[in-house]
Amino acid sequence: MPIRAIRGATQLRQDDFAEMTDAVVELLGDLFARNGIGHDDLVSIFFTSTPDLHCGFPATAARSLGLGDVPLMCAQELDIAGAMPRVVRVMVHAESDRPRSELVHVYRRGAEALRQDLAQ
Repeated sequence: MPIRAIRGATQLRQDDFAEMTDAVVELLGDLFARNGIGHDDLVSIFFTSTPDLHCGFPATAARSLGLGDVPLMCAQELDIAGAMPRVVRVMVHAESDRPRSELVHVYRRGAEALRQDLAQ
């Protein structure tokens, strides 16, 4: 079965771990549902966050979905002047028979402005 990469992002109102957890859980839940991705389809998930987020790791928030056996990695986004603040981005690698043209990339909580060509 092919492995697909599905993108998404969410923006936080403030640097707060409870809000990060809610936003990451919402983002992943929607991304999985819209793409028909189940737990056993997941290969790995890569997160980035903007340099202004210090409250915690997005992967820690994702583990609340029971993803303890899925490889998760976090990194810091480039510190670019004028970039949207307080953003968590995700790239989910999953097995899927869906063609790339049918994948749904999910952007939430203001992050839709990052990729208006992909945002649903």
